[in-house]
Amino acid sequence: MAHGGTDERSWVEVDLARIRANAAALVRVAAPARLMAVVKADGYGHGAVPVARAALAGGASALAVATLTEGEALRQAGIDAPILVFAPARPDLARRYVAHRLLATVVDWDQAQALAQAARELGAELTVHVKVDTGMGRLGFLPEEALARWEALAALEGLTLEGLYTHLATADEAETAYVRLQWERFQGLIDHLDARGLRPPVVHGANSAALLRLPETRLDLVRAGLALYGILPPNVPPRTRLQPALTWKCRITAVRTLPAGWGISYGIEHVTWRPTRVATLAVGYADGYRRALSGRAQVLIQGHRCPVLGRVTMDQVMVDITDLEEDPGQEAILLGGSGPLAIEAWELARWMGTIPYEVFTGISPRVERRYLGELEG
Repeated sequence: MAHGGTDERSWVEVDLARIRANAAALVRVAAPARLMAVVKADGYGHGAVPVARAALAGGASALAVATLTEGEALRQAGIDAPILVFAPARPDLARRYVAHRLLATVVDWDQAQALAQAARELGAELTVHVKVDTGMGRLGFLPEEALARWEALAALEGLTLEGLYTHLATADEAETAYVRLQWERFQGLIDHLDARGLRPPVVHGANSAALLRLPETRLDLVRAGLALYGILPPNVPPRTRLQPALTWKCRITAVRTLPAGWGISYGIEHVTWRPTRVATLAVGYADGYRRALSGRAQVLIQGHRCPVLGRVTMDQVMVDITDLEEDPGQEAILLGGSGPLAIEAWELARWMGTIPYEVFTGISPRVERRYLGELEG
């Protein structure tokens, strides 16, 4: 089934059987901890609703999103699993959290009080997870503040404290000293709550890298994002077999032979040094194929790597197919493929000067999404 544009310029193919298999593999690694599948940012560009269904079919127990709107979209699609919203819950939006049975994130005392008041005014109970900042420096109670406030938080009428969580800033870095410091802080808080009989039912801190690399972080629940989509974080041993789920393709719209000395694309940063067969591809930076790929990237055509020539333009890219003996056919692969010549997400990301997260989430809505092995319902 296809979602998105229909003019077949450029599209991604998402293999939902691979999402299911990845989820199942992560469930096995995490056990007895449960798997929370992170499907924020439209499922890292793969499509939140189909990915969520596939992950749940693979054994995930819960889902996570970045925003209230993302959570509502999953509910409106008929998905019934627990959904945690990472963004701090706004008290003025409490009604929507309650209506859609979304788990809210609490990050400070003032917000908690206001959220509890909003829930009481609705005559409702709002289930929350408390976020603790153990060293990310972004959001959350400091550990000592969380400990000091915990009994007061638990006593707030209108809130049910179901969870406690943190986020690890360097779980995928080669040096582990800082992630271990963060974990020591978090574990210290957990131990103090345990000693006072205050530990909540669900405590979680492992992201993809920590799940696969640091077994002590698995606790009650693990949150897998990148790994769910089949991409290993850096510095993670490849012991768990994950399969990339996304392939990005585009149409070849023209094939021409240009003479030596011919300029290609804006700025004429590339000039042919020989008679050159050039294929023009129907993709550009407006599709998420970033301008940073100009003169650096390669694409797969008929199983061969072909270099990008000159600047990537808004809607088109030119590549060199001079050394391609076969007919180029009608398609080029921008990301993915099979065999040793496949263009991997980390490789495309390096050419862009970024990370796979930004590659996936940067593929624009005008790129059609096609789903293989889609579940019914």
